[in-house]
Amino acid sequence: MEQQTNIVGGPKQSATGPGPEIMAADTLEGNDVYNAAGEELGSIKDIMIDVPRGRVAYAVLSRGGVLGMGDKLYAIPWSALTLDTDRKCFILNVDKEVLKNAPGFDKDNWPRMADESWARDLHQYYKQDPYW
Repeated sequence: MEQQTNIVGGPKQSATGPGPEIMAADTLEGNDVYNAAGEELGSIKDIMIDVPRGRVAYAVLSRGGVLGMGDKLYAIPWSALTLDTDRKCFILNVDKEVLKNAPGFDKDNWPRMADESWARDLHQYYKQDPYW
């Protein structure tokens, strides 16, 4: 039986495997994120799940730093990301300056992502409708 590689670089699976529509979150972590102009914005560090609603809420984008040290993190509404299966990456349709000025955080000071006021402001910043 012929094996194929997972769309975004995960483990090999059969042609009847999960595919790009339903995937394990850890296969998406580490994938690069680019904007529409082809500029690299960072990489996916974590996928955040809204457990009570059963939805993916955010991807945590890691940007900057050296060897994972000093990275700035950004919560990106999941709806703002598009999976590019041909290039095996995500597209976030924002200019680099928009991301540079986005509300970010460091690994030791995460925001309270369940706070609806914070979440509404974040979705508004990225011009996304709240998912709830």
